[in-house]
Amino acid sequence: MIDQHIQHVLMILMMVNIGQVSYSIPEEMPVGSFVGDIAQDLGLDVKRLKSGKARIYTGDSAEYIVLEKEKGVLLIKNRVDREAICAETAPCALNFQVILENPMEFYSITVEITDVNDNAPMFKRGEMKFKISESTVTGTAFVLEQAIDLDVGKNDLQSYLLYPTDNFILKLQNQADGGKIVEMILDKPLDREKKDRLSLVLTAVDGGEPQLSGSVQIHVNVLDSNDNAPVFTQKVYKSSIREDSPTGTVVIKVSAMDADEGSNAKISYEILNSVDDASEIFKINRETGEIKLAGNTDYERKRQYQLHVQAGDTGSLIDSCKVTIEIIDTNDNTPAINIMSKSTVVTEDVQPGTVVTIINTLDPDSAENGKVQCTIQRDIPFSISTTSNNFFSIVTDSQLDRETESAYNITVTCSDEGVPSLSSSVTFTLQISDVNDNAPVFERSSYEAYIVENNTPGLSIFTVKATDADWNQNARVSYILEESSVNGVPVSSYVSVSADSGVIHAVRSFDYEQIKDFQFCVKAQDGGSPPLSSNMTVKILIQDQNDNPPQILYPVQTGGSMVAEMVPRSADVGYLVTKVVAVDVDSGQNAWLSYKLQKATDRALFEVGLQNGEIRTIRQVTDKDAVKQRLTVIVEDNGQPSRSATVIVNVAVADSFPEVLSEFSEFPHDKEYNDNLTFYLVLALAVVSFLFITCLVVIISVKIYRWRQSRILYHSSLPVIPYYPPRYSDTLGTGTLPHVYNYEVCRTNDSRKSDCKFGRAGSQNVLIMDPSSTGTMQRIQNEKSILDEPHSPVEVGQRAALSFSYSHC
Repeated sequence: MIDQHIQHVLMILMMVNIGQVSYSIPEEMPVGSFVGDIAQDLGLDVKRLKSGKARIYTGDSAEYIVLEKEKGVLLIKNRVDREAICAETAPCALNFQVILENPMEFYSITVEITDVNDNAPMFKRGEMKFKISESTVTGTAFVLEQAIDLDVGKNDLQSYLLYPTDNFILKLQNQADGGKIVEMILDKPLDREKKDRLSLVLTAVDGGEPQLSGSVQIHVNVLDSNDNAPVFTQKVYKSSIREDSPTGTVVIKVSAMDADEGSNAKISYEILNSVDDASEIFKINRETGEIKLAGNTDYERKRQYQLHVQAGDTGSLIDSCKVTIEIIDTNDNTPAINIMSKSTVVTEDVQPGTVVTIINTLDPDSAENGKVQCTIQRDIPFSISTTSNNFFSIVTDSQLDRETESAYNITVTCSDEGVPSLSSSVTFTLQISDVNDNAPVFERSSYEAYIVENNTPGLSIFTVKATDADWNQNARVSYILEESSVNGVPVSSYVSVSADSGVIHAVRSFDYEQIKDFQFCVKAQDGGSPPLSSNMTVKILIQDQNDNPPQILYPVQTGGSMVAEMVPRSADVGYLVTKVVAVDVDSGQNAWLSYKLQKATDRALFEVGLQNGEIRTIRQVTDKDAVKQRLTVIVEDNGQPSRSATVIVNVAVADSFPEVLSEFSEFPHDKEYNDNLTFYLVLALAVVSFLFITCLVVIISVKIYRWRQSRILYHSSLPVIPYYPPRYSDTLGTGTLPHVYNYEVCRTNDSRKSDCKFGRAGSQNVLIMDPSSTGTMQRIQNEKSILDEPHSPVEVGQRAALSFSYSHC
């Protein structure tokens, strides 16, 4: 059986191995002894043995050889006893594989174990006894117990010696199975009267160097005459039995006949086997010769038994025969599964058809009972194929994806072809290692975030979040602000992004009136090699705060001229006196303006439109009404908290211009206002005095410096380029009206060093009281017709937007 197994393994290795090498060692070598240099014999580099995690695979067999990877040599690991390993089998060899990984390779190694003469022949029994009748004829053979020598070849048992040889000689009979039957032949007749007891020594000698031997004592009792010995009906009996037969099963019955009568014809049977355990497995009925099964048989251990049966009568005459029992194989062994690869990890990017592991199966049964087929479950991306007899490869049959499945429990089931079929299974876990094949994905394709203006720099606006389906370092996401510009300024001066958390912070304080929104890109990049990334657009919307008070466009408050609106005494109820025009650069409800009359000389005469700022009469003007009317209008926005601005409107109630001039020649300030400002004026006087002295010194220094510069410029040939102030306009477009201003500029000869900028909104319903202006009365008369006409709010607003000019140098 062992020979067939070795031949079977060798045939497999010839088909699948990359290399094969054989060594020969004697048994009983000391542990650590050198066996062979496989690195040299297989042409392998020692570094390859280390990187490939070289190891020895022996299956279920004991490990006698060890691989020293540092030197690439094989050494004895455990005591090698040829007799324990192979028993009587010759030649005896150890077959194993050296397996390398990454990539997987395995090499077949055969180590032949040669026998040494370390076992002397021995007899199972300490002595043998015979009762021989003196009438026994010469030439009668007596079968002796065979000696046992566990060695093989020339070290095995070679010959027997018998001493003394006065009456008996030895004879060896060769059998068809190669064994020898030792017979003691009566050479000279016995004479009980001369000697009734004989003592002989049987010595067994092997052929080793030096020779070893073993002896047994033979005691012969000479009996009185018994002329006829039993004779078996057959010299050779043959039978067969299934290996799974229960104990007590009758195997065969032998029979012998004795021509004597009476007690000399009574026969008893006995099994003489002493070489193996046959006498323990089979028992014979001493009286009937029926042989029964007394133990367990195993086809895989031994397929045939030979029994030597002796029949003897009461007169100690004997005969012998041989019984051959064949063991019939049954399917009583499940396939053994051995996983040859210890690697349990494979990358997810391996190509279909990649071998992930190799398994080896072994079924010691024969014929169909020993043929094995293996399968795996169908719901996994793997398949199994036969590499050669009893070797199977598990390969990938589709693309792997760790993000879908990070590990597979692969169950391999192997079944033989016996009836009924026996099977076994083994489950191992295959981990799928990650590769960086997934880019980070943002939760949304774009984001919008809001931040209120006038924020604190460093304020957290919001957080972007991206996830990566990969694992470990490949799933570690970092956030990067993509380079771009907003209104010509790098976006990094507006916001910053935390690389680890994705939190977006404001770098500066935002002003809604300067910028209302902007957008930028954030890149999410993983930690793989090479890294993968994805972009996402973020839009930041600035929310307005009520941080700007209303601005009065009309009427413009001046410090030099007295401006008054003229109302004729014949004006009816609802007469449009003027319109207060204001804007608020904020937006939304923060720019919704309301107009209220805060103070008035006569509250019963005028009212202010809440929404449009129109000042109208609410009753008929009478002669009793004072010519001078002073109105204080407050303009408030709708913000929280609200902001406001006030404007003073002077109204002249008169029908003729001389009356107006006489009243407005001196327009004293309201005492009430003076009383309220007295304290502040005293305080301001001291401050202004100090500032005046300081400024005077500075101005004189600057004048001297500019004078010196002008002298240098006049002596140069450079052209004089006048400087004009920029045009003011509502660039934000958030006010209630468009603003257009014209300027009249009075320039001095030394205009390089100074300029004047003036601007005020104008309406044709304006009265300018300036003693230095000679054309005032004529302008008033030209515009009187316009004052008398009714005006809608739109017309008033349009007039407020008309170009106007004044000069004051």
